[in-house]
Amino acid sequence: MKFKKTALVLSIFALSASCLLAEDHDRKIPNIDHAFVIMMENHYYGQIIGNTNAPFINGYAKTANLATNYFAVGHPSLTNYLEVVGGSNFGILNDDATNWHNTSCISNIELGMTADESATTTTCPIAGAGMDAAIPAVDTTNEGTPAEPVYNDPIAPAKTRGITIANQLVEAGLTWKSYQENLPPYGADGVNASDGLVSNITQSEPGMPQLYAVKHDPFAYFADVQVGENPELSLKQVVGFDRLYADLNSGHVPSLSFIVPNQCHDQHARGSSEMGTGCSVDQNAIAQGDAALSILIPAIKSSKAWKEGKNVIVVVWDENDYSSLPNQVVTIVDTNYAPIGKPSSVKYNHFSLLKTLEAGFGLPYLNHAADKNVKLMSDLFSY
Repeated sequence: MKFKKTALVLSIFALSASCLLAEDHDRKIPNIDHAFVIMMENHYYGQIIGNTNAPFINGYAKTANLATNYFAVGHPSLTNYLEVVGGSNFGILNDDATNWHNTSCISNIELGMTADESATTTTCPIAGAGMDAAIPAVDTTNEGTPAEPVYNDPIAPAKTRGITIANQLVEAGLTWKSYQENLPPYGADGVNASDGLVSNITQSEPGMPQLYAVKHDPFAYFADVQVGENPELSLKQVVGFDRLYADLNSGHVPSLSFIVPNQCHDQHARGSSEMGTGCSVDQNAIAQGDAALSILIPAIKSSKAWKEGKNVIVVVWDENDYSSLPNQVVTIVDTNYAPIGKPSSVKYNHFSLLKTLEAGFGLPYLNHAADKNVKLMSDLFSY
């Protein structure tokens, strides 16, 4: 079976490419017991901070720690989600759904081919090792060409292992879950879009709101999660918000909670206008996302788990809105163990976030998180 063969390739690759893994950790990052990462969508820093339609977010940014110089890595959404959890785009620069359970499909990093918006092939389950895709300085893909170029920090292709922080946590005896709002009750397997009940695998219903979208569920793209030979590293760890609130109420939460509101509540709003909510209008989307966070954040902070050990909440936006504005996004860090209410002007990106979480969990640095120029977010996470 191809995926078992991949395990051997990974072990060989790990030995021959040890530069991908950091030998030491900066102990300025305390040991973290629980991290709650909430992903929001498609807004530039200045569209949120100071916006009167987001009173909760703006108040929270003042009372927690605010990164005022944090950048997404590139475009589109899926690419940034993969970079947050795996430190790489894994050769994927589009939002296409995964080619579920295709064991004969060779992943982009193994092929050395980029899946971008013009790709005619499907997005294979991510596995193995190889090279990821370059991040261009100017990106005009996916959601329209801006009036002026959007400049990213260009990043050259690099050696990449087809795993995520979930693999690392399981190997270290720790736990993870991906909490996805409006995931249907029958689970994530094969589901590309759903309104919480109807999905692409039950019937094709015109106008179905795509509230859950697999492009915002990065762990589902990985072969070992799809195969699920280890229940702790499988789609069983991808669950709905009902489980999120049940886990918070019980106090039994995983080491890493990756929390994704639906495409209305994450401020993305795409595909939601059919519901009559009006959240596809930008200011309404901002207001609805603000309201969603005003429920999620207090629920976490009132849970038993938040009060025990060293815990952190990170609210981060995936990318800007493809305008000519910089790809700078809001990132808020809230801890229960250190002084809060301080801003940081240090330049960070999604690789910095992954690197900092790995440091907090005592894990090796993975893929671009191991790059020497990627900074730990020590001023936001430390005492």
